[in-house]
Amino acid sequence: MGPMRFADRREAGIQLGSALARFRGQRPLVFAIPRGAVAMGQLVASTLGGDFDVVLVRKLGAPANPELAVGAVDESGWAHVAEFAEAVGATRAYLAEETARQLAILRRRRALYTPAREAVDPRGRVAIVVDDGLATGATMIAALHAVRARRPARLVCAVPVAAPDSVERVRTHADEFVCLHTPEGFHSVGACYRDFPQVTDEEVVEALRQAPRAHPHGEAA
Repeated sequence: MGPMRFADRREAGIQLGSALARFRGQRPLVFAIPRGAVAMGQLVASTLGGDFDVVLVRKLGAPANPELAVGAVDESGWAHVAEFAEAVGATRAYLAEETARQLAILRRRRALYTPAREAVDPRGRVAIVVDDGLATGATMIAALHAVRARRPARLVCAVPVAAPDSVERVRTHADEFVCLHTPEGFHSVGACYRDFPQVTDEEVVEALRQAPRAHPHGEAA
């Protein structure tokens, strides 16, 4: 039997919300990593009675295999580079070029996703960063770094599924790590879901439009 564990992202989000139930009543701020985790993050925030926003990061793809993350970059330009990056051909020059390319995409997405408001401020709050799974863990490390820089009281990483080796890489970047499933036969995040469609920018924009408008500094609007 393969590693498939969840019917879809919604089922995974419901289970993840249950696993985070101790934060209910603390009005946590849930950050989703677009695009795949947005509906899941929205569901977790609703379950916990918290606020919802996105944290924008982009993976840095390998030269011969763009799907393989050799690192990731956040909106500030800070980049996490995997230890094996050079071994797969990601030279310093390549990484500089790829980082610049992904930063340009991040700027376009920020303008599209939240054109009329600031990001919600996690300072002094419980911040929960959600993704639909960890393969190399690179994008999550960049996301946690981005949120940590904004000084939350507690930083939680929460995912339904992760490659066992990525757990050790990622967990040290958060105060708390919540993962529902670490299959030994991990091949890809998508293989752990029966239904795993691509998520569009339009779906992200709509999810953010529907989210309760929180004040940038954490008070309800």
